Amino acid sequence: MVVWFRRDLRLHDNRALAEAAGLGRPVVPLFVLDEESPRVRPLGGASRWWLHQSLRSLAEDLAGLGLSLCLRRGPASDVLREVVRETGAGRAVWNRCYEPASAARDTKIETTLRAAGVETESYAGSLLSEPGEILTGQGTPYKVFTSFWKRLRELYWMPEPHPVPREPIPGPAIASARLDDWGLQPTAPDWAGGLKETWEVGEAAARRRLADFMADGVERYGIDRDRPDLEGSSRLSPHLHWGEIGPHQVWRAAAPMIEADAPGASGPEAQGESGPEALLRELAWRDFSHHLLSDSPHMETDNWRTAFDRFPWGDDPQALAAWQQGRTGYPIVDAGMRELWHTGWMHNRVRMIAASFLTKDLLVHWRHGERWFWDTLVDADLANNVANWQWVAGSGADAQPFFRIFNPVRQAAKFDPAGAYVRRWVPEIARLPDRWLHQPWEAPPNALSEAGIELGRDYPPPIVDHASARHRALYAYEEMRNP
Repeated sequence: MVVWFRRDLRLHDNRALAEAAGLGRPVVPLFVLDEESPRVRPLGGASRWWLHQSLRSLAEDLAGLGLSLCLRRGPASDVLREVVRETGAGRAVWNRCYEPASAARDTKIETTLRAAGVETESYAGSLLSEPGEILTGQGTPYKVFTSFWKRLRELYWMPEPHPVPREPIPGPAIASARLDDWGLQPTAPDWAGGLKETWEVGEAAARRRLADFMADGVERYGIDRDRPDLEGSSRLSPHLHWGEIGPHQVWRAAAPMIEADAPGASGPEAQGESGPEALLRELAWRDFSHHLLSDSPHMETDNWRTAFDRFPWGDDPQALAAWQQGRTGYPIVDAGMRELWHTGWMHNRVRMIAASFLTKDLLVHWRHGERWFWDTLVDADLANNVANWQWVAGSGADAQPFFRIFNPVRQAAKFDPAGAYVRRWVPEIARLPDRWLHQPWEAPPNALSEAGIELGRDYPPPIVDHASARHRALYAYEEMRNP
């Protein structure tokens, strides 16, 4: 029996693996690096780095069960047919993926294998609820997160965990690629030093991270998660994306900590709820993004709100490059972009500030930001990435209003009040007093001199004036609304 691993790189609570081993038939674990199937987006650089580490960890864990992970590269449909033929397997199972291109590919694979006499079965496992399960009273998908979250809380039933197989029967040995030959890790140059410093990868690391966060962090999550200067985030997002831990596992850990209160109304930025409840809401936001993309596949590349097709996005390669490099002259934006480049991750509050700055201060299309995040984030998830970028840009479902334009100075003063985050990632201005740290262009000459800073030499002046840029953006928005 072939068990096709995808974004479920774990042994615990892995239904496909548990069901396959439970049948008492030989098990062949398989991972396919599919970069050729139509419309399946190739992985970004940071994701490739993470995948290498995660596959190595999974292979070691499977070896502990007496199973050998088979690695193959190519279109998944071709590879699965080959592996079934080579092993004589009469059955193939997997846990479902939900991106439209992946889902379409999987349906074709299922049809092809069944036509060849091979039994197939796929299971839910990477979301709390599958697309099509949480519907409005009219039987349509939700477009507003608050209503979606309320309904999910009403309908969610926490499944029993699937145990790790005790003594699975290993399948026949077949040829496997060498992980190192896939070239997933950068070599010339090796830019992944910061990723290596920042992350432990694999199921064991994910389980430790969850346990540590539940023991010391989740209670203040609803308050601290907006503060980039504090260790308030769970940092579970890459583990969840790669399935080193599943959302039901996180729910099981958090649910007992929630008081028996009715869940409060919430949205992407809701506050005032308990930490565990806020964590569950973030899991639901992840589901919501997948449901949106499943229902509206075009939003991967096109505006969900078609009115934004008329928006006059600018073409400014220099501004885009300054944003990518963390050289905008706005310290909170630059700190976030540098954190992203070094660690493959960016604090959620800063992601919103940086995205607002790109799409509204610079009027650069959200697609450019989404593609940059896709390449640089270790938690690059297609549905979340696209939905979140469109949410900030104003072109998505349940989006923040376009006229809500983050002021980077005020945001920094509110969420990084002592400047610890900015000083860490923008060290060239670290000696500035708190008063001027988030707006160094306003600092008097003596303050700059005492801090050893010359604007334009040590740190750039702002590439745009926020007040003027805000006025320009609002004018463009009104022109779009009233052509």
